[in-house]
Amino acid sequence: MTTNLKLSGISLISLLLLCFSGSVMAEDTLNGADTAWIMISTALVLFMTLPGLALFYGGLVRTKNVLSVLMQCFAITSIMSILWLVAGYSLAFSDGGSMNAFIGGFDKVLFAGVMENTVSGTIPEALFALFQMTFAIITPALIVGAFAERARFSAMMIFSAIWLFVVYVPVTHWVWAEGGWLFEMGLLDFAGGTVVHITAGIAALVTALVIGERRGFGVQAMPPHNLTMTVIGAGMLWVGWFGFNGGSALAADGNAAMAMLVTHISAAAGAGMWAVIEWLRHGKPSVLGIVTGMVAGLGTITPASGFVGPAGGLAIGLSAGIVCYTATQIIKVKLKLDDSLDVFPVHGVGGILGTFLAGIFASAGLGVFSGQGYAEGMNMGSQVWVQLIGIASTMIYTAVMTYIILKGVSMVVELRVERDEETEGLDIASHDERGYDF
Repeated sequence: MTTNLKLSGISLISLLLLCFSGSVMAEDTLNGADTAWIMISTALVLFMTLPGLALFYGGLVRTKNVLSVLMQCFAITSIMSILWLVAGYSLAFSDGGSMNAFIGGFDKVLFAGVMENTVSGTIPEALFALFQMTFAIITPALIVGAFAERARFSAMMIFSAIWLFVVYVPVTHWVWAEGGWLFEMGLLDFAGGTVVHITAGIAALVTALVIGERRGFGVQAMPPHNLTMTVIGAGMLWVGWFGFNGGSALAADGNAAMAMLVTHISAAAGAGMWAVIEWLRHGKPSVLGIVTGMVAGLGTITPASGFVGPAGGLAIGLSAGIVCYTATQIIKVKLKLDDSLDVFPVHGVGGILGTFLAGIFASAGLGVFSGQGYAEGMNMGSQVWVQLIGIASTMIYTAVMTYIILKGVSMVVELRVERDEETEGLDIASHDERGYDF
């Protein structure tokens, strides 16, 4: 009897220990709080494109082209999602073997092996793949602003699909995948300064140069047709960016909270600085200016958001307002380049500036440090050098490959619509619909 009780006690203790160890193992591999936060972040990043970016861009074009911009954002969301499933995720984040420094492999084609019980860090791998899918959606969608009001719908869909695989996926692998050459070098890019903003900005610049300016650009006024719509879209982008940057911590922790805090501060600083500059130069601050400054602040803080503290966020946001405003004036006024919705001067220049400043403001010695700091073995000089390498390589690769893609697509289908179609407007010419029926 006593022996049986002892055995029962030992069995009970063993069972409890087993359950406890099992719970610890589960906690090490899958964290409910992290999973819940990244699910929310994923929804927020998708919300940035639909309807955020679509409304932001849609309000900036003329009445006759509003549906074309909304359609491009919606179609890109659909197409990029499928392509990310088919091979994009695999090539970006799986092991590429002997080529792993530059590109992933085909192990996860069609999300092969991505099951309910497979994990990536402390979240389900399915969630990680979906979160990264939303980044793959918004990046080519940003480029829409460069060719708005004159691009042929079929040509731009073909271009976007090819660009995802040729530009976005390789750069993503370089920067964020273990074994990627910039990852191993120690590049600081928390949420996409190089991967999203520099690639989209440079691609926009090249596209604007290749496709040419809108008819009447520089001669006739082309004001935004609905700034109310643009402000609504801008507000959605501001909210969604909490998921973009905070979610890139891939955990519900202090790093995510700090990333959200500095994101908000930088957006506010960028908006305020842009408005002040306009106020001083023109006597009045504009609505378009304050929302553009906000987007500049958000884009510029993106690569540094997980590496700097509140003071760093403030400095980066103020810098974004000054530098991106100046870039806009140079592109539009001095160079007279028709990057229709200022993708390069805001996102491209902002991504370059933010990636560079991440190498400076990640320093604990500056008092703006948030906890992660430089890559292992780096000081400010070596880290800034790595940041410059990341910026230069991303810019050059994106520019060359985007040009090649555009020229290749133009051999199959014309990049821009006919003169009379552009005059009539893309809503009718490309989609046989009107945005407004007065």
